[in-house]
Amino acid sequence: MPNLFSPYTLKGVTLRNRIAMSPMTMYRCTPDAKMNDFHVMLMGSRAAGGFGLVFTEQIAITPDGRTSTACAGLWEDEQIESLARVVRIIKGMGAVPAIQLGHTGRKGSEQLPWEGKRQIAPDHPDGWQVRGPSPIPFGGRFPYPVNELSVAEIHDLHRAYAAAAKRAIAAGFEWLEMHFAHGYLGASFFSPLANQRTDAYGGTLDKRLRFHREALDAVRAVWPERLPLTMRLGTDDFHEDGVKFDDAVWAIAQLKVHGLDLADLSIGMNTDEMREPPFSRAAFMVERGSRVRREVGIPVAASWNLGQPAVADQVIRDELVDLVFLGRPALANPHWPIWAARELAHADPFSLLPQDWSWWLKNRPGSENSHGWPPMAIAN
Repeated sequence: MPNLFSPYTLKGVTLRNRIAMSPMTMYRCTPDAKMNDFHVMLMGSRAAGGFGLVFTEQIAITPDGRTSTACAGLWEDEQIESLARVVRIIKGMGAVPAIQLGHTGRKGSEQLPWEGKRQIAPDHPDGWQVRGPSPIPFGGRFPYPVNELSVAEIHDLHRAYAAAAKRAIAAGFEWLEMHFAHGYLGASFFSPLANQRTDAYGGTLDKRLRFHREALDAVRAVWPERLPLTMRLGTDDFHEDGVKFDDAVWAIAQLKVHGLDLADLSIGMNTDEMREPPFSRAAFMVERGSRVRREVGIPVAASWNLGQPAVADQVIRDELVDLVFLGRPALANPHWPIWAARELAHADPFSLLPQDWSWWLKNRPGSENSHGWPPMAIAN
C-alpha cells in the first residue's frame, strides 16, 4: 500500500515521495521576465525541506502571456540561465525540478496583488492588449477589451509552447506541466463562458478542446518521451453555462490519447460568478480525481485544501490520487514534509532530507526537542 512518503515513478522519473510544491506566481521576477535569488531561495528551500517535486511558478510562453511585468517567461534563450539556476538548486537538494508553461490570456496585464490586482489598461507602460478565444472581457477586475485570436495566431501560440518546452529541456527541467486552468488561455478555450467562436476552435466540446490537443501535440513532439508531460486542467466552472466535470472527464480521456501522462485537476475559474464553489472544503478535488483515475486510467494529482498531513496521507493510502500538490502550506512551512512525517509517526522523518542535512539533525540531537519541533506523534 502506498503512503505519502512512498517513492513515485512516472515515465523515467522517480520522486522520493508523493508531495509536490505546487506552482505559485510570486510576482518577484525581473522586468525581463527572469528569475533571481528569491526564486533560488524559494524553490531550493522547499527541495531541501523534503518535497519530492518542486515547481516553478507559471512560466509565460510569450510576453503577453504573463500575469504581470513581475512574472517569469521563457520566450527567448536569454531567459534559460535564470531558470537553470533554480533547477540546479532543486536537483542539488534531491528533488525533481518541474516547470509549468502557460499563457494568461484575457486575465493578463495585471497589477501586483498587494497593489490592487486589477487589470492594467493596454496603453499603460506596464500593461498590454490581452488576447483570448473570443472578444469577451472577463469582467470585474478585468474590464478591458479582448482581441480575438486568429487561427494563425493560435498556431503561433502552439509553436511558442513547443519552443518554450525546448528551452525548458536546455534549463534541465525533468517534468513539464501545461497550465490550462484558472481562467487562463487554455481554460478559456475550453469554456463556453469565454469561447463563443464559430470556427474549428469553438462551439462543440470537441472543437473547444482542439486548442488543448494541438498545444499538447506540439509539446509532445519536442519533449523527451522519458520525461513526464502533464496538464493542469480547469475541470469545473461551477456555473450552469460553463464547463461541467463530466466534460473534463471526457476531455482528459482524449488528451491521454495525445500523450498526456498525468492530469493535475483544478478549477476553470472562467467567471467570478461561480455557484457555491467548494473552496472551504478539505480535499474537495480528491473525489473527482479518483473518478478520473478510475474511469480514464491515468495518474492524477490534486491540490486544494490538502495541508493536513493525515488527510494528505489518507488520499494516497486509499489510492484516490497519485500525488498531493501543496501551495500555501508549502509557503507557510518550507519543511512541511518533515513536519507531516513527525505528525504521522514516520519511523525516520529526517530521512526525507538530503543526506548531509539529515546527518546533522540525526547525530547532533541535543536536549529533548531542542530542534524546535513539537514532540513527535506516537505510532499506534
